[in-house]
Amino acid sequence: MPLFTNRHVVVTGGAGALGSAVVARLLEGGATCHVPCKEEQELKRFAFAKHERVRVGMDVELTDEPLVEQFYGETAAAARAAGGALWASIHIAGGFSYGAVETVKKDDFIRQMQTNALTCFLCCREAVKLMSSTGGRIVNVAARAAIEPRSGANMVPYTASKAAVGAITQALAEEVVERGILVNAVSPSIMDTPANRKSMAQADYSKWARVEDVASTIEFLASPENTCTRGGLVPVYGRA
Repeated sequence: MPLFTNRHVVVTGGAGALGSAVVARLLEGGATCHVPCKEEQELKRFAFAKHERVRVGMDVELTDEPLVEQFYGETAAAARAAGGALWASIHIAGGFSYGAVETVKKDDFIRQMQTNALTCFLCCREAVKLMSSTGGRIVNVAARAAIEPRSGANMVPYTASKAAVGAITQALAEEVVERGILVNAVSPSIMDTPANRKSMAQADYSKWARVEDVASTIEFLASPENTCTRGGLVPVYGRA
């Protein structure tokens, strides 16, 4: 039987390049995927929007606490109606910024902290509420700069926010392990996506991490086959 049969999984950022690759692997494994979207246009690029085992939640702003609570509540209700419960919550949604520190405004810094760290915290919190009686898996997305901050030159707010994601991951992993919840994060370097190729046209794409490979790592950490890995900030660098 596929690993995720009858298991319900939240995937934030599920309509993006990495998110779509993760959803594809989970669906292949039998999962039902719950994907929050902020805007209708996200669905235009989401190949699985109408898949029979994909549940899309619209108008979900992941920095808005009540909306996050509502989305996870609806996810739990849908899982119960299908005779299941939330098994895993994978948090890919986030943002990136680049620029010399003297050009960064207060609002720019706050935006990165909210988009990356706050969304991670709120989704982790709601997932823990639903998993505390059943166990489960949480997978966050940090970044290479989160574990190698010296590589974060010219992206200080992004580096700080992803380092916060790493700290949330490790602290929470210790807090909830006795409840059967394993918390980890992947820490990608530059991934080979159409957007990254467009913005760095002269780069050697062959050295970048393939989204399929990052998705494979996430799939394992979120799966029942992961029985002991927790608190990991797993490097997925490719050859970069």
